[in-house]
Amino acid sequence: MDRRAKPTRTSLGGGWSRRRFLGAATAATAITTIPAPVSPRQSSAAPGSTPAEEPSPPRRPSGPRLLFVGTYTSVEGGGKGIGLATYDPVTGRITGTGTLTGVADPSYLAVHPDRHTLYAVDEQEAGSVTAVRLPGHQILGTRSTGGAGPCHLSVHPSGRWLLSANYASGSVAVHRVEASGALGERTDVVTHSSPPPGPGQQGPHAHQIVTSPDGGHVLAVDLGTDTVYTYRLDPSKGTLTEGSRAHTRPGAGPRHLTFHPNGRFAYLANEVDDTAVVCAYDPPSGRLSPGDPQSTGTGEGTNYPAQFVVTADGSYAYLANRGHNSLTRYAIEAGGARLRLLDTVPVGGDFPRHIALSPDGRLLFAANQRSGTVTVFHVDRASGELRLAGEPFASPVAVCALPL
Repeated sequence: MDRRAKPTRTSLGGGWSRRRFLGAATAATAITTIPAPVSPRQSSAAPGSTPAEEPSPPRRPSGPRLLFVGTYTSVEGGGKGIGLATYDPVTGRITGTGTLTGVADPSYLAVHPDRHTLYAVDEQEAGSVTAVRLPGHQILGTRSTGGAGPCHLSVHPSGRWLLSANYASGSVAVHRVEASGALGERTDVVTHSSPPPGPGQQGPHAHQIVTSPDGGHVLAVDLGTDTVYTYRLDPSKGTLTEGSRAHTRPGAGPRHLTFHPNGRFAYLANEVDDTAVVCAYDPPSGRLSPGDPQSTGTGEGTNYPAQFVVTADGSYAYLANRGHNSLTRYAIEAGGARLRLLDTVPVGGDFPRHIALSPDGRLLFAANQRSGTVTVFHVDRASGELRLAGEPFASPVAVCALPL
């Protein structure tokens, strides 16, 4: 199937959608490896002197940590709700603890900055978002997103606003977050009516909405219009005002954007043309400036990049590749301005839809949609190398893995 002409999402009810079709299709894979140079560790002590004592590494967490798994509930073989699990922060081993039912198609999850509330999209034709109290898993209520097929959501760093992206209707929405973590009324919804859809697309497809690291702007990535929209969020009203637009090349199909910790650069995964892009970001204006597309390291064959994650120290970036079924490792150089492709490693599953780092950065989780598994990798802090941590964890149609 030509990547530019793949089916767009036209049905979100009982039939197969574009996103679910991709999860059921098959694709050949090939692994490409480019070895990375390893720099030897050097001592800063003068010759003949006693070496200075190196700082102690951060204390490793002990005891099981929470893991939530998003899925589709309305497809054959899908889940029954939000998967509940724990993971060992040292070994990476996942243990299932149950399922939170009552949330339809919770395909993407996010947590409040205070960790007291979990939020899930309800990726259906009449789109909505649901709040779940932590601990206890009490559903606090559901609110309409004012659009169809919400596929992504995030919480503003202030904790006061929930942002969501409606894929099928090409719109983004804002909800007030109450002190309890429950969702208030929707305060805004904006539809991406221009520019016209890119090659092979039938309309706008908002795929992500995220806040810049400084909290000054909200950016919405639209796969259908090949555009990243920058908005200002009114901190008292919860309304969005467009400030600028960044355009990718036609047919790129931008999917997910991840910022470097310094807030001056971001990395964009283009789903349709199988490329990665380094973007410069200007915090005062919110303007994003995409650079030239570059390789995902996946070689020949059909591949759909899913998303980037970046280590907390800004040294390495990882890209999930669906089709190639791999994780690409990049070294981040020049203060964030450059990605140097190091290698790709097999993800150990089929169609990695979502990846996430554990809060301490020592583990990377990959939710593999077609194989219905979550794979875990140890992350080497010095080299950024990934090492598979044990056997995959089985979870039906796993499309999001959120470790806390």
